[in-house]
Amino acid sequence: MKSVSAMSAVILLPAARIARNGPTTALASDTQAFSSATVHELARSLAAEKFVSPKMTLPQELQQLTYDQYRDIRFKPERALWLPKALPFQVELFHQGFIFNNPVKIYSVADGKSQHIAYSTDLFAFGPHVPAPPDDIETDFSGFRLRARINRPDHFDEFVVFQGASYFRSVAKGQIYGLSARGLALNTAAQDGEEFPLFRTFWIERPGPEASVIVVHALLDSASTTGAYRFTIRPGDATVMDVEMTLYPRVGLQQAGLAPLTSMFRFGPNDNVGIDDFRPAVHDSDGLAIWNGKGEWLWRPLINPETLQVSAFVDDNPRGFGLLQRHREFRDYQDLEAHYERRPSLWVETIGNWGNGDVQLVEIPSKFEFHDNIVAFWRPSQPIPAQGEYRLTYRLHWCWTPPIVPGLATVSETRVGAGPGKGTRRFMIDFIGGPLADLNQEAPIEPIIALSAGIVKALVVRPNTMIGGWRVSFILETGGAKLCDLRCTLKLGDELLSEVWSYRWTL
Repeated sequence: MKSVSAMSAVILLPAARIARNGPTTALASDTQAFSSATVHELARSLAAEKFVSPKMTLPQELQQLTYDQYRDIRFKPERALWLPKALPFQVELFHQGFIFNNPVKIYSVADGKSQHIAYSTDLFAFGPHVPAPPDDIETDFSGFRLRARINRPDHFDEFVVFQGASYFRSVAKGQIYGLSARGLALNTAAQDGEEFPLFRTFWIERPGPEASVIVVHALLDSASTTGAYRFTIRPGDATVMDVEMTLYPRVGLQQAGLAPLTSMFRFGPNDNVGIDDFRPAVHDSDGLAIWNGKGEWLWRPLINPETLQVSAFVDDNPRGFGLLQRHREFRDYQDLEAHYERRPSLWVETIGNWGNGDVQLVEIPSKFEFHDNIVAFWRPSQPIPAQGEYRLTYRLHWCWTPPIVPGLATVSETRVGAGPGKGTRRFMIDFIGGPLADLNQEAPIEPIIALSAGIVKALVVRPNTMIGGWRVSFILETGGAKLCDLRCTLKLGDELLSEVWSYRWTL
């Protein structure tokens, strides 16, 4: 369908006329009247039926696009949703193709009514490297992005993207894209393979002319579960998302990853064996931070292991966790193109009682910086039962620094290198801030070390006047172990001075 004007908004059709993809029982109800309950009703109904993959109507040549070809398809900015209304947010749509072949339905919601956004080739500019589909093709989109005046008052910057399975990503003011979040992770690192649920439908609420918040609803579907999601998104110096999630499992979810985060760690000062690169570090995140239910703060520097590593931090009602980028100087990376120092940190603030479970960290071997090889999420201690309803609420902070930080010294640097003999490694850990800022250089600070294998020798703690902190150094004798988990904290008498440095060394 062609638009009647190049300057008009995207074409809207009543939702009931477009319910084609998927089981008719779940999607045939009239969704012209819309509320949050609408998505829950659809998810609950859909869960009672067998999973059916979205119907693929995209021509074969578009399904097989290369990355460069796909980039040659561009949404026309003048066709952004709501553009004629001069609202504080704009919506632009993504074409299907490349690895984004699943059709995604997108609706605009206003005044309690939803309308389907109809696909049209006229919404896109097709460059010379990609074939344009026929005008009469009946399909949908692969996702969308949101724009707002986040960096300057005279320009709409992209700050959120929902595209690919249940992936989405965002930035704060002054940042560029890095790590991603997901609606749900299932069977991550399982031997029989991971399941990737899909956001198959979105409803985007049209904001008011003075709005600082935009609301997005999403319907999730997979072989194992359906789900209803509501995202309340506030862009700014930190972009904050309130996420309200309800799952309706078709089967018992034995290995569900909730509030999952996905990032990249290629190498850094703590893990650079065999690296031949002009840059001192390459990563979107350098560590996992956890504020557990006991009030303890942990910092786990990431590694790029030789073999798959899965770590579990057992907890009861965690207060928060996140994948952070603590190194914020250009000299930390020396990359004029990637600018890893501008990548977001992502903090999960838990809301309500999350019960027993563990924060899981999955580290996957990778030789490429374009592969996301780090996953972190919350896993409940008990499986989520089938044929029920499971609710969870949390807040995502895409930020430079998490909204809540320890009142203790934090780890600013972890450096690891060859030790003085075979089977040894030398560690240097720098702590800064917190109570350390008020201590003199003669304070009898004690480093407390615990480890699962090997022995520690030459343990020294001393002021690091170059950074205004303290440095712990030691030599790990592995004793032939292939894996060693280590912990280090600083104390002054009975007073805890620092967060817990938690590290996994692997052969």
